[in-house]
Amino acid sequence: MALENVTTEPVFFDKAVLSSNLGFIYTNIVTGVSFWKILVGFLLFITIYDQISYVSKKGGIAGPRFKIYPIIGPFLESVNPKFESYKAKWASGPLSCVSVFHKFVVIASTRDLARKILNSPAYVKPCVVDVAIKLLRPTNWVFLDGKAHVDYRKGLNGLFTRKALSVYLPGQEDIYDNYFKIFLEMSKPGHVPFMHIFREINCAVSCRTFCGHYISEEQVKIIADNYYRITEALELVNFPIILPFTKAWYGKKAADMTLDIFEQCAAMSRKAMEDGGEVTCTMDAWIKEMFAARDNVKKDDGTSGVTIRVFTDKEISETVFTFLFASQDASSSATTWLFQILADRPDVFAKVREEQLRVRDYDVNKRLTVDMVDKMTYTHMVVKEALRYRPPVLMVPYLVKKDYPISPDYTVPKGSMVIPTLYPALHDPEVYPEPETFNPDRWVGDSSLANKASKNWLVFGTGPHVCLGQTYAVMNFICMVGKAALLMDWTHEVTPNSEEIKVFATIFPQDNCKLKFTKRESVA
Repeated sequence: MALENVTTEPVFFDKAVLSSNLGFIYTNIVTGVSFWKILVGFLLFITIYDQISYVSKKGGIAGPRFKIYPIIGPFLESVNPKFESYKAKWASGPLSCVSVFHKFVVIASTRDLARKILNSPAYVKPCVVDVAIKLLRPTNWVFLDGKAHVDYRKGLNGLFTRKALSVYLPGQEDIYDNYFKIFLEMSKPGHVPFMHIFREINCAVSCRTFCGHYISEEQVKIIADNYYRITEALELVNFPIILPFTKAWYGKKAADMTLDIFEQCAAMSRKAMEDGGEVTCTMDAWIKEMFAARDNVKKDDGTSGVTIRVFTDKEISETVFTFLFASQDASSSATTWLFQILADRPDVFAKVREEQLRVRDYDVNKRLTVDMVDKMTYTHMVVKEALRYRPPVLMVPYLVKKDYPISPDYTVPKGSMVIPTLYPALHDPEVYPEPETFNPDRWVGDSSLANKASKNWLVFGTGPHVCLGQTYAVMNFICMVGKAALLMDWTHEVTPNSEEIKVFATIFPQDNCKLKFTKRESVA
């Protein structure tokens, strides 16, 4: 059957018409999927992904079942941290977790877990807080790991020996004398908050100890006035990048300024040691030891001397800044609590004063020596109990380098932050009966329960990153509060917030410690 109206001629499409039709279809698709729809879809995707990631990492440890605030987590709470919230988190279980932005954080609350983390360099490395690496600089020795860290630390071991501390002590005592005059002047109107001046005196003591007279009083004042910006920047969790005019931005500027000053001091110290000058500070001691190693100077017994490399002024600057970084906030916290504790406990105050007179043979003008400090056993117990009662460092963040089987039931994922908590070990009622009571007598005798429980004494950490300057720090507290008790009286204006704890990198009384100092007219 013939087919009608059938043609074998090729069909041609009008390109202009086709292009117009395709453009119409594309426009309708794009118009139908608006920017806001794309944005909502993207946010929905990352929110679901973030929740799934959190739940899978959380496993069976304590913590919110889901992130209450998508993506940011408890970021707003970390901006103004509450001590009570920390205690609640520690009490929630041996291991607990939170997730803020991209960072998954595991918190270890028991003594044994804390010690395990601090002694696990194969799995973790110090990270302080996220922004710290930007403030201290990525090349800083505290971020070194393994053999590199061990080798670098060898070059620092001689800086806080008994011999070195005896060299630093006269400069520290000069700072005490100068600031005690300031304490008296500040107190003329009556009781005033002393937290800020305790921060300043500790900054001045550290700068004089580390940099000697290479750093001017004006530079010390500049560092002290601006250091709080560095402290403000060290929130446990920060925004992932440093934005202009934020706390982290101001902290970075203050840190860079301080590092530049320390580098200038290191250059002056190097020149002085090359010219045969006497050691008067940490920089001098370090540089002289470098030169001795370089020149293969023998020890007194004829054996080979130290074998450390020569460090640059930049490396010295960064290292000394970590000493200040480690000591400033913790020392300021401990000093504040010590002065408040003594004012509130006249019986303890009286015993400290009596000991200070006795070790000086009742000569108030006798200058401090390391041998004299050794005899201040009661003052030492007071300092040790204050560090236990109100530990300046609550926790120490570490970065997990690889999946870390921290317990038989849980593995911390690689890239997470794991935080050993120190406070619970220092308030363990089995080791420290009535742990919320300040009792220096718990440290009497080497066989006392407190002294035998060395595993609980985590004030300065443990393991390969244990605090290098702990002997220096304790001696500073003993000497400062001891000499103050010798020369001055002080009283504390107790407020409802005096024993309430605020967290500002370390811990302080919420009312900033209102004190009034007066000069002692008689020391009989």
